[in-house]
Parts: sequence; C-alpha cells; structure tokens
Amino acid sequence: MAKDFIDHLHQTIRLDQKPHRIVSLVPSQTELLADLGLEQEVVGITKFCIYPEKWFKEKTRVGGTKTVDIEKVRQLQPDLIIGNKEENTASDIQALQSIAPVWMSDIETLEDALNMIHSVGLMCEKQEQATLLIQEISEAFGKIQPLKSPKNVLYFIWDEPKFVAGKNTFVDAMIHKCGFINCCTETRYPEWNGTTETIDIVFLSSEPFPFKENHIKEFQNKFPTAKIVLVDGEYFSWYGSRLKDAPDYFQALIQQLT
Repeated sequence: MAKDFIDHLHQTIRLDQKPHRIVSLVPSQTELLADLGLEQEVVGITKFCIYPEKWFKEKTRVGGTKTVDIEKVRQLQPDLIIGNKEENTASDIQALQSIAPVWMSDIETLEDALNMIHSVGLMCEKQEQATLLIQEISEAFGKIQPLKSPKNVLYFIWDEPKFVAGKNTFVDAMIHKCGFINCCTETRYPEWNGTTETIDIVFLSSEPFPFKENHIKEFQNKFPTAKIVLVDGEYFSWYGSRLKDAPDYFQALIQQLT
C-alpha cells in the first residue's frame, strides 16, 4: 500500500512499497543506511561515501555530492533517492525528482539528525533499528561533561580562502554540545574576517579541507595567544550513525583542552 512521507523541506513523497533500490547522495546518510542493515537495498552512492569501505569498493558511484551523474542514477532505476539540502545542489535534486521520489534532509541540530534517522528508518521499514540507534546516540550525548569554563573557538573548514563554521550549522551545534563558544557570529560558512581577539582555541578540521600538522605553525602565527588543535571533522559534521561515537571523541577533546 502506498505511503506518504514528509521530508525536512516539507515536501511530500509517495512510496508505493518498501524501497528496494536506494541511491544515497550524502556520506553520513550512506553510513546510516549501512548501520540500519540496508546492504541489499542501496544500489548507488557518491564518490565521497567512503564508509563502509566495502560499499565504497563495490557499490556504483554516481558522481560527487554536488556533481551527481544524473544519467548514471537513472540507469540504476532507484525507487528512492536520499539527499541533503546543504550537500546537494538544487539543480541536481530537481533533475533527480523526475527519476524517483527524493527525500531531503536539512540538518542544523542534534534533534534534526535524530529526526532524520527516525524518518529514514520509517521509510525503509527499519524502525526498530532506528529507534535503538536514536536511543544509543541520545544516551551517549547525555553523558558528555562540557567545559566548566567555556572557551571561545573558531572552527576552520577551508584554507585559501579561509572559511569558518558559523551559526545555523551542525558543526556549531556540536561545538556548543562540548561547552565551547563559537566566535563566528555570522551564519553558515563565511570567510574568516581576520579577527583574532578573544579567541582561545582554533580548531582546524580534517574535512572538507584536510588540515594537517604543517598548518599549525601558520595559524599559531595568526593566533599567537590561542591553542591550535587539529580535529576530526567527521565527528563534528557527520549527522548519521557516526553520532553514536562522537560523544567519546568530544569528551576526550574536552579533557585535552581543560
């Protein structure tokens, strides 16, 4: 029997049956589909969907998150496509909607992420697995002991030009879960305005730009009184099942910076 589902963009999609051929356009959501036990159902992923490694090696890749190969998706004959407002382009999504129902997420908070997991579980008839995962993630985040004395941070996601994570982003939500204060007052991902005052810590993310040890000296020169820290961007920005392990990583980071 056909069922209607509403995505995060308030769009309604109709599925005639449980999806059997799914294309996932977002790395963190691809990993979620794997953890929900949808090995047989997922037929297409992007070249950035590196987890699980077996899927990355064996499943059909349909281009990048922002450069989807529309014809390759069409050839896979999907009955459900799962994307994200921030990671996929509006033009690609519009084209894909002529191929199959497209369910879109829009994630800015932990609550948004848990809602997405619930919705995907419902659509794919993996409600029990999704419910257990949501419970595990919620309990793990409930155990985080944030900084007692909040510290001001800037979180860099790109180099040349230097972009930082601002408000209304999932990264910002994770920063606050740790008890840090995000000193970028602009929304989304603006270019760094050059301000260095009041910054206690600079986070250099491992993705999307792969900051390494060799970048620390440059940023230390720019922020002479701040601590420069390389951080795992997957834990700060992936909003699928990787969230179950994020609190342990955050707690270790908090202890390191206390």
